[in-house]
Parts: sequence; C-alpha cells; structure tokens
Amino acid sequence: MTREEKATVIKDLTTQLADSNTIYVADISGLDAGTTSDLRRACFKANIKLAVVKNTLLAKAMEASEKEFGELPETLKGNTSLMFSEVANAPAKLIKNFRKKSDKPLLKGAFVEEAIYIGDENLDALVSIKSKEEMIGEIIGLLQSPAKNVISGLKSGGGKIAGILKTLSER
Repeated sequence: MTREEKATVIKDLTTQLADSNTIYVADISGLDAGTTSDLRRACFKANIKLAVVKNTLLAKAMEASEKEFGELPETLKGNTSLMFSEVANAPAKLIKNFRKKSDKPLLKGAFVEEAIYIGDENLDALVSIKSKEEMIGEIIGLLQSPAKNVISGLKSGGGKIAGILKTLSER
C-alpha cells in the first residue's frame, strides 16, 4: 500500500468516525469464511456497517478526528473490525446473538454518544442501552397515561352522574 493510498484510507476512516456516534471495535479473528459471511449478512440486515481495518491506520484516523476516544486506541491490537450503526445498542445485540453460535466476535471497545466502553465485559451494559426510538416511545407512553386516566374518569363519572340524575328524577 502506497503512502497516497494510506492517506486516502485514513481520510475516509476519519470521515466515517466523524459522521458516526456509535462505533464498536471488535475482534473477529479466527472465524472461518462461512461464519464471517454470516456475520456480514447479519450486520447488513441490522443496518450495521462492518469494516475490517488496519490498526495503525485506524489509530491515525482516531488522532485526526475531532472526537475524544480516550483509551479506545489502546485496544487496537490483533485483528480489528469496526461496526458503525445509527442505533446505539444494535451492534451489541448483534454480537450477543451471534455468540450463541460462535465464541466470536469479541468486543474490544465501543464509542457510544461520547461515552467510551472498554472490554468485552461491557457487552451486557451496551445491550441494555435504549435506542432513541425506545426512549421516545416510553416518554410518549408516560405523557399519554395521565390524559387517558382523566378521560376514562370523565367517561365513567358521566355515566354515574346521569344514572343518579335519572334515579332522582324517577323518585
């Protein structure tokens, strides 16, 4: 790879890092071709971009990026794959589900909305992160609950008042 090609790759990686708020660094070494193909298909279906990168080029792209990656560049040892996603917990869920069949991929670290997670032990915490859509749904549900209670109270109360008035008028 020539210097110009390396510079182009670093520039492309820097752009991808700047454009994404959810970046997972994983190790998929040791997977055979069929399993790797299955992983790529699963990533495509989950709208996750999977890219295998050279550690030195990724480290330089992280340095060139305006984001603060903290200890994440220190995890760049061995084979490294990047997962980019719009949904914060999608790559973690994919890794967890994929591990039911295989012992890989291993999570090296993640950058999620400026929070940094280092190590595979954080996978469960990352799975439990709620996506933006899930949070909006919960907030809407909470906001609708009091209004529904008032409306149902008025409906049931209206029937009671009408019944009481009818009974009183009959007497």
